Amino acid sequence: MSNFVNFLSVRRFSYRLSFLSIALLFSITASAQNVPDTLEQRLKACTSCHGAQGRAGTDGYYPRIAGKPEGYLFNQLKNFRDGKRTFPMMTYMVVNMSDDYLHEIATFFSNLHPPYAAPQKPDIQPGLLERGRQLVLHGDEQKKIPACISCHGQKLTGLAPFVPGISGLPRDYLIAQIGAWQTGSRHAAVPDCMQSIAKKLRPEDIGALSGWLAMQYVADDGIAEAFSDKVKGHFPLACGSIPGS
Repeated sequence: MSNFVNFLSVRRFSYRLSFLSIALLFSITASAQNVPDTLEQRLKACTSCHGAQGRAGTDGYYPRIAGKPEGYLFNQLKNFRDGKRTFPMMTYMVVNMSDDYLHEIATFFSNLHPPYAAPQKPDIQPGLLERGRQLVLHGDEQKKIPACISCHGQKLTGLAPFVPGISGLPRDYLIAQIGAWQTGSRHAAVPDCMQSIAKKLRPEDIGALSGWLAMQYVADDGIAEAFSDKVKGHFPLACGSIPGS
């Protein structure tokens, strides 16, 4: 008798579980039908890593994409799609996207300007910090390394539409990207100016300049300067991804 009661109890539980599963399925379907088909909604896949409004992830690796110049963002999306940059998750997301759709995504994030987080305070020795400041503001003439500001703007907020700002980025991200250029796992259009610069940097140089940059406040809400004729005339080297450089 007790076995029969247990059998009935299990059957009732199974029916109840089936009913709940069906109800949940209908609920999910109904909710999905109410989700607006907008570009903002589609790009929630981007903000799951890059943070709300693309203001940067919390782990120090995913960079801020909000407010970056449209041309720069488009170039990076295209590079992921075409294999010039390698990160499986990014490649998977954009591999089947057209240039027009990538432009839409780039334009969307370039028009967002949420506040920047407070600068990082990396544990870095004063001597290395000064070396970083020198590289960013003055470069190293002996090694033929141009100053970061000569390409990324006097305020380090970038040059629209193709050069990104580099202030306000996490130190870990900066180190990873310079290392990717050094090893050849990140490429840009030929001539690849960043790769040629990165190969001249020693490991301590990379740690120094990334540490100094991570400590800087972002000027003018990170809005990039215009890539003017005056800037073109003083650009230190030709870059394939920057027309007119």
